[in-house]
Amino acid sequence: MTPKKEIEKLRVELERHNRLYYIDAAPEISDYDFDQMLRRLQELEAAHPEFFDPNSPSQRVGGAPITDFPTVVHDPPMLSIENAYNLEELRDWHGRVLRGLGKEDVEYEAELKIDGVSIALTYEKGQLTRAASRGDGVHGDDVTPNVRTVRGFPLRIDPKFQRLEVRGEIYIAKSDFAKLNQQAEEAGEEPLMNPRNAAAGSLRQKDPKLVAARKLSGLVYHLVAADDKRVASQWDAYEMLEKLGFPLNPKRKLCKSLEEVEAFIDEWHEHRHDLPFEIDGIVVKVNKREEQLELGATSKAPRWVVAFKYPPEAAKTTVREIRLYVGRTGTVTPVAHFDGVLLAGTRVVNASLHNFDEMARKDVRVGDVILVEKGGDIIPKVIEVVEHAEGSESYVPPTECPECGQPLHRFEGEVAIRCINQGCPAIVLQSITHFGGRKAMDIEGLGEQTVSALLAAGLVTDYASIYELTIEQVAQLERKGEKSAKKLIEEIEKSKTKELGRLIFALGIRFVGERAAKLLAERFRTIDALMNATTEELVEVAEIGPVVADAVTFHFSVPANRERIEKMQRLGLAPTHIAAATGDRLKGKTVVVTGTLQRHSREDIHKLIEREGGKAGSSVSSKTSYLVAGEAAGSKLEKARELKVEVLTEDEFLALIGM
Repeated sequence: MTPKKEIEKLRVELERHNRLYYIDAAPEISDYDFDQMLRRLQELEAAHPEFFDPNSPSQRVGGAPITDFPTVVHDPPMLSIENAYNLEELRDWHGRVLRGLGKEDVEYEAELKIDGVSIALTYEKGQLTRAASRGDGVHGDDVTPNVRTVRGFPLRIDPKFQRLEVRGEIYIAKSDFAKLNQQAEEAGEEPLMNPRNAAAGSLRQKDPKLVAARKLSGLVYHLVAADDKRVASQWDAYEMLEKLGFPLNPKRKLCKSLEEVEAFIDEWHEHRHDLPFEIDGIVVKVNKREEQLELGATSKAPRWVVAFKYPPEAAKTTVREIRLYVGRTGTVTPVAHFDGVLLAGTRVVNASLHNFDEMARKDVRVGDVILVEKGGDIIPKVIEVVEHAEGSESYVPPTECPECGQPLHRFEGEVAIRCINQGCPAIVLQSITHFGGRKAMDIEGLGEQTVSALLAAGLVTDYASIYELTIEQVAQLERKGEKSAKKLIEEIEKSKTKELGRLIFALGIRFVGERAAKLLAERFRTIDALMNATTEELVEVAEIGPVVADAVTFHFSVPANRERIEKMQRLGLAPTHIAAATGDRLKGKTVVVTGTLQRHSREDIHKLIEREGGKAGSSVSSKTSYLVAGEAAGSKLEKARELKVEVLTEDEFLALIGM
């Protein structure tokens, strides 16, 4: 047998065994035999790189590290789902469905709402070509290398489908989550908060090998497109997807009435903690596809689906201590630590009391018996005091910072009590961690533990000083060798040319979030121009009000803040400037892009639209000027024709802007 034929045979066999193990739960061979087959495939692929295939089963253990996550535009958008928090709200939704369809009854499909993160999978000519996170519903991240490690998802399907897109959920099973936290504890690391956060964080890892170690699971819950094939119902779509090898929700039911839906909800309310994964409710969908289309969607959610959320579980426990935590902006937050209680399948030992006014309103004291619940089965919160401890007294808010001992302040109109000492160890720790965060300068490896170690060793004093670090200094830290030190310094160096908007957000200016930072970057285009902007100039920026403007001017009026930026510039900080529109061919026009393009990515087309003074839209409306349509354009093309919006091919669009 030639190497090529043996590789192909091994790939087919491994995928078959993978499906038997992860989807059918009927393995035919032992784990050892599977590993031996996989090792043989890896050896052959290493010896014959000319036969490399990104969808080979060998890639499930993780390929090369990802340098960055390209942005993906979801078409159609990944909308949210309307929630119903009790049976009355569910019945109200059912009534709206009946009125919308003009019928007296409707068939539903009900399934478990697994608590994970959404994913969009695209297959072309039978190959997995793209996996994208939900993001904001319109824009997501291309996380294909990481999703290839999710063993439940097929890397290949029947090649007769030119293009197939499905949407699903990625999650971590309870047993795998417990193992991850045990490993973290043994390594002296912080445990993961919950399975959902662990799954979301895994998809953001830049090393697919680390993702593979997390043992993510997945399932598919929606068929978006399968060439021009139409399915009659949700149930039929599932049958088709199951035949193609996709993992589906293990507990689902076709319901002829709302009463059957309610019975399904009751059944799993009682048994949900017996499941191998976390759920937070039941998803109910109108089954017939024709009725789904007739009901349509709002700008936020489809009208034909609802998520019934189980009420949060509550338990009584005793407060043992109230600890104070100082955040990045100096806010001091009281947190109740209590005897551990089991809620929604996890052990809970603390809950934020948010602020001292809220704490006084509930009159929480050390020794009190309190009622604790998990809001949405995720975030613990103190509901009320059941019984005060004998002889206890109401908690008196602090007047000095618990970290640095400096006086605390409460600004007019605020409930928060703050430490305003910028040299406070807690503020410094949080500000540096924020500066290197994913949404800020995105410095991988500069997490809270590393920052804490750097501060303890006296190697940094603020976020500007990270640019003075050397490999030799970082390598001296505990659990940091030369290899990881070199990687961190490379990440820090790479951050010097990140987008200006990221830098502005990273500075931690009060009231300046990601959106405001981006708007300020687009308007002022350099950090120097922003530092010297007046309040009057700032409020002229769309969406920037006087509160944000005052916060920006106050931040840059502090000499130390300006000195940090000047220091970083001397050390090589040169953020990417936002290019202004250089043309006006699309001035005042809104252009929407859909389908698969041949010459450019959608992100590239969006940049060209903005370069020519236009606005890149996400959905087609009467205000849309042009629709640029590629292959498999879908519903947006139909809507454009219905609204008589001019439709352009990719080549026609490029000709329009003179390319």
